[in-house]
Amino acid sequence: MTTPDVSVVIAAYNAADTIKRAVGSALAQDGVSVEVIVADDCSTDATRQIVTTLGEPAVKLLSLDCNGGPGAARNAGFATARGRWIAVLDADDTMRPGRLARMIGAAESAGAVAAVDNLDVLHADGRTERMFPQSLLAAMPGLTLPAFIESNRIFRSTHNFGYMKPVFRRAFLRENRLTYDEALRIGEDYLLLAAVLASDGRCTVVPEAGYLYHIRESSISRVLHLHHVDGMLAGDRRLLARFPFSGEAAAAQRRRTRNLMETRAFLALVQHLKNRSFGAAAKVALGDPRALRHLAMPIAARWRRLTAPPIHRKTAAPRAASAPPTAQELALKNKG
Repeated sequence: MTTPDVSVVIAAYNAADTIKRAVGSALAQDGVSVEVIVADDCSTDATRQIVTTLGEPAVKLLSLDCNGGPGAARNAGFATARGRWIAVLDADDTMRPGRLARMIGAAESAGAVAAVDNLDVLHADGRTERMFPQSLLAAMPGLTLPAFIESNRIFRSTHNFGYMKPVFRRAFLRENRLTYDEALRIGEDYLLLAAVLASDGRCTVVPEAGYLYHIRESSISRVLHLHHVDGMLAGDRRLLARFPFSGEAAAAQRRRTRNLMETRAFLALVQHLKNRSFGAAAKVALGDPRALRHLAMPIAARWRRLTAPPIHRKTAAPRAASAPPTAQELALKNKG
C-alpha cells in the first residue's frame, strides 16, 4: 500500500453541517497525496452517516466508543495515520488547495519537523480578515519555544499563535512519544506544539494564509471558566514536568503562568460580582492585587453594570458578568 504524503486528521463532534465541506477541502489538496481520517467523538447527529456516504476511498471513519474531547479524538486519528506528515483540520474549518504542499515543502527545505502558516478568519456575514500580518510571519525564520509561549497569553489585543494549525512529521511525534493531552478540552493544541518545540523540533513559518477559520453563530458557544484555566495550569505543569524549561523559555513560561493566575482571579471576581458577593470579591482582590491592577478597566465596567438600577441594566448585566473581556481571545469554538 502506498504511503500518503500527509494524513489529515479531523476530530468531529456533531459536525453534520460542516464535515462534508471540511473533508472536501482536504481531498482537494494539490501536489500531495492525502488520506483523510475523521475521528468521530460520539456525535449524536448525522456526522458519521455523512462521512460514510461520501464513498471516498481516501477517507477513513473512526467511530470512537466514548466522548473524550478533541485531544482524545485527534490522538486516535494520529495512531491510525499512515502519512509521512500529519495535518490537523477542525471539522468546521477548511483549507485552500495548495496549503499542505506549500507547508510540507517549506518544512522539508528547512529541515523542520513542523510547519505553521497564516489563517484567514471567515465571518458568518461574509467578512474575511487575516489573522496575522503577513509581514510579521515573513520576518520569522522559524517559530521558537519562547516566542510561542509568549504569544499564548490571555487578554492580549491580538490573536495568539495557539490558533495556528500545524503540520507535523509523523515519525518525529512517534519517536518522541508526543500526543495531545487528553485531560484538556481547551488548550490541547498549544501543549502539543509546545512539546514539539521543547523536544528540539524545528518549526518553520509560512506567511501565506492557507487555513480558513470559519466563525459561525453556533461556534461561539463557550466562554472561559475557572475550570478551563485550572486545566490549562495543570496542563502546563505536566508539560514542565517532562520538559523543564530554561533561559528565555522559562522566563516566558513564568509570564504565562502569572497571566493565567491573573485570569483566574479575574474570572473569580466577575463571578462574585455577578452573584453580588462583594465580600468574596474583595477577598479575591486582596489575595491577588496584581490581577486587580491588571484588570482594573474590565472590572470597573462590570461593576458599573452590575450595580446600576435594574431598569437601566435590563438584560445586559448577566451577559457582561459572564462574558470575557475580549471576544477575540476568550470566545472559543466548541469542537467537541
